[in-house]
Amino acid sequence: QVQLVESGGGLVQAGGSLRISCAASGRTFSSDAIGWFRQAPGKEREFVASIRSGGNTYYADSVKGRFTISRDNAKNLVYLQMNSLKPEDTAVYYCAVDIYDLGSPQALWRYWGQGTQVTVSS
Repeated sequence: QVQLVESGGGLVQAGGSLRISCAASGRTFSSDAIGWFRQAPGKEREFVASIRSGGNTYYADSVKGRFTISRDNAKNLVYLQMNSLKPEDTAVYYCAVDIYDLGSPQALWRYWGQGTQVTVSS
């Protein structure tokens, strides 16, 4: 059974940094694209970043230059390093798997985690 577990969320002040993680199990993810999405209260879920099996990355314009996605295939882990955080980054962050390794926001994201809350105070 495929399982994704996010961790590392919390409360941080504006301008601060946070690193969240996604631990994957149940399949070999080294050939998959892994993505991060977020959903703020009252808003639709939105794409944040993704990384393909070969290391190519995509970022939403709103986080470019501030967030960095990386992966450790040996540990089946994906990270999202978030710097210069803003109150508008407050959301539940979800990781997801694209087994076709396209990694684009419109890809078929088949598996999802339960999310981790990130709150940025002003």
